[in-house]
Amino acid sequence: MNADLDVGLLVLRLSCGVILAPHGLQKLFGWFDGPGLDRTEAYFAGLGLRPPRAHAVLGGLCEFGGGLLLVLGLCTPLGSAVVIGTLMVAVGTVAGKRGWFANTGGAEFPLTLCLAAWASAFTGPGRYSLDHLIGLDLAGIAAGLAALGLAAAAALVTLATRRPPAATDEQTRSTT
Repeated sequence: MNADLDVGLLVLRLSCGVILAPHGLQKLFGWFDGPGLDRTEAYFAGLGLRPPRAHAVLGGLCEFGGGLLLVLGLCTPLGSAVVIGTLMVAVGTVAGKRGWFANTGGAEFPLTLCLAAWASAFTGPGRYSLDHLIGLDLAGIAAGLAALGLAAAAALVTLATRRPPAATDEQTRSTT
């Protein structure tokens, strides 16, 4: 691999991971003006994710952990799978219902991050990575397809187990 390609792969991984990892910290700890775990739990409950606390913790850990794995270039296809699956759930619960464009909270931005993560699974992390340092060579068609398969399975299970949130007294009064 040449140095230019290695730098390009580093930029690809960093751009995806550095964007996503802080979102996990927002959910888990409220850092960077984020909602924190309690508000994330309430938001996830409104999306029908059950149990909402477990989904809030898992969502934050997946965003942070998947992003960190990409930044480090460590177990890159696994990090890619975590990012892809997490963002598939985001598209399936929120962004996909808001249209395409980012200015409406649509799917274009999360899907762009999904594709960047997926590209990293196919290409591998390049020379500037922990995978390269420890001699872990996980890349190629099989790695890319495995990352997508694992991500899709996890996202489909998550989306299939959603339940409509219980109606509040206010909602019940407004429909009667």
